[in-house]
Amino acid sequence: MTGASRGVGKGIAIALGAAGTTVYVTGRSSKGGKAHPLGGTVQSTAEAVTEAGGQGIAVACDHSDDEQVRKLFERVADEQQRLDILVNNATAVPRELAKPGPFWEKSLDLLRILDVGQRSHYVASYFAAPLLVRTGGGLVVFTSSYGGRCYMHGPAYGAGKAGVDKMAMDMAVDLRDHDVAAMSLWLGFVRTERNEPMFQHPDAMKGPYGKFLANAESPEFIGRVIDALHRDPKRMERSGRVLIVAELAEELGISEADGRQPKSNRNVLAAPPEPSSVVIR
Repeated sequence: MTGASRGVGKGIAIALGAAGTTVYVTGRSSKGGKAHPLGGTVQSTAEAVTEAGGQGIAVACDHSDDEQVRKLFERVADEQQRLDILVNNATAVPRELAKPGPFWEKSLDLLRILDVGQRSHYVASYFAAPLLVRTGGGLVVFTSSYGGRCYMHGPAYGAGKAGVDKMAMDMAVDLRDHDVAAMSLWLGFVRTERNEPMFQHPDAMKGPYGKFLANAESPEFIGRVIDALHRDPKRMERSGRVLIVAELAEELGISEADGRQPKSNRNVLAAPPEPSSVVIR
């Protein structure tokens, strides 16, 4: 589980732990290191995974460093001899990401999302693939968003998400003969530490984002969908697809802890791209 110190990654890791999974929790935020403004460390997430019923193993890993990523998967192979699920979630969130205005009025720092996001997902999958193939029956998941199709936060964000979606399609072709599925999941608006101030604003539901806040997904909800996808008999039939978490949840019978069923934003934002059947090797 890459990028799991907080936010989406933390919730997915905890949900997988609740299903009895051993989860390697990776990220840069570590005890003894520089504290992140939003809090959270790989150690605290690993502890929460264990408390949920699984086994959490914290690994401080900078996913912009290929050598650290290689050592991560060497460790997984040595300690577990198998890998069933890879969730690619580590990403950079530049400070200017949601700043209004055209891309040329923002700094080139936005391109970090292509390095820690698109590129780091490729690298993690590269080092994980041999172990996934050896294990068989596995799943590679990329966390993505509607920004891969609609305008969302500008071209750097859009290119990053569209690239992730295409990687899932193409990796699925290479992995298919080994009974390993690859999918990109479009998340809805997720209630994370970063987004929590929006929910606390007294007029939040009256603003332009009110309908998205009311339809928000919890990180744990996404994790339960991923666990169900891995167990789903249709796992390989879905491989290579870009799928919407809310639609999958309804199909697989998964709801929020309070029974609420988040709705798809397909008709409001965009429909996922479909993979081509053409394969040129």
